[in-house]
Amino acid sequence: MRILTINSGSSSVKLAMYRMGEAETLEFSGSLERIGLRSGAFHIEDAGGQSLMDEQVDLPDHEAAFKRLFDWLQESQPGKALDAVGHRVVHGGAKFTLPHRITPALIAELKELVHLAPDHLPHEIKAILATTRAFPDLTQVACFDTAFHSNMPRLAQIYALPRYFMEMGLMRYGFHGLSYEYIVQELQRQAGAQAANGRLIIAHLGNGASMAAVRDGRSVETTMGFTPAGGLVMSTRSGDLDPGALIYLLEEKGLKASDLNYLVNRRSGLLAVSGLSSDMRDLLAQEDQEPQARQAVDLFCYIASKHLGALAAALGGLDTLIFTAGIGENAPAVRQRICQQLGYMGIQIDPARNEANAAIISPDRAKVTVRVMHTDEDLMIARHTHALILKETHGSENAR
Repeated sequence: MRILTINSGSSSVKLAMYRMGEAETLEFSGSLERIGLRSGAFHIEDAGGQSLMDEQVDLPDHEAAFKRLFDWLQESQPGKALDAVGHRVVHGGAKFTLPHRITPALIAELKELVHLAPDHLPHEIKAILATTRAFPDLTQVACFDTAFHSNMPRLAQIYALPRYFMEMGLMRYGFHGLSYEYIVQELQRQAGAQAANGRLIIAHLGNGASMAAVRDGRSVETTMGFTPAGGLVMSTRSGDLDPGALIYLLEEKGLKASDLNYLVNRRSGLLAVSGLSSDMRDLLAQEDQEPQARQAVDLFCYIASKHLGALAAALGGLDTLIFTAGIGENAPAVRQRICQQLGYMGIQIDPARNEANAAIISPDRAKVTVRVMHTDEDLMIARHTHALILKETHGSENAR
């Protein structure tokens, strides 16, 4: 079964093609970048990293981006059938806690949820609609990033606000669930069920950054809440803020709600503190010469370390700490700084292993095993899509 996975953002679309069956085989992956800007880019490479498509192309909107993608699919792969498309959908609200086949009714319900994720859901709906126009009879599946956290303990979900707000959907949802789910499955494959069912903290540190406390393979607590803007310091997102600070900006400085949204999501985080860049690689390269770059990195690590301690408290201890995503997988200095004050919890880092980005970067016989693991949200989407189709197929056969 050939499954295309789509992860649609405001100015980019990431994609991958998998052949799913007894084996899981990546055929190619790629992206369409700078949608809505001049000089867009379309890049595809095979599983070995060999370029299959690399062009500069105008992509004035998502419709044009998906037309270019689907034209390329039909031109470059004659005779290769596409069986299904799996979409990453950031927010499923309180209702969607499992992958769902996409229908007109589901699309209508997603549109009703746009207010929960106005920076994400509109672009994901565009991806679904564009796919429907290009392949009207093709099975599409929505895979929700919030689903992994949907069974968190009730206390981890509620805000200390009047109850009717929660009844309206104002609660802690958590995000990056597809990444966390993949890591738990991969940990079981690499280290066995005992490790995967232990007390885990997974640090998904990338442009968007969050952490999750996981026990028995289930989310217990996470740093993001109602939106992906909460929790850790991120590339351009603020992370947690005192609500009074936002009220001050509204009442005393005259900012509008749209101004605040832009501020906390696009102009804050590493970019704001450093005044230089939102990219951790740039800041690490400049921190010896630029004090503000060092301060941004230090703040990122300090806040992450503080949240890590809180998540360990929610778990009642810690067996395994896992770093993943772009920063988590590739920035030894960040991992070291996050962990350096956590020796009292049994967290230790072996400097040589850490610098080598080894699979395990803690010393032998350390109380807490510290791992570096590659995440693969695309493969998780493909797995969910494949499993749902098989379940529906077998269910219909059994009903006969």
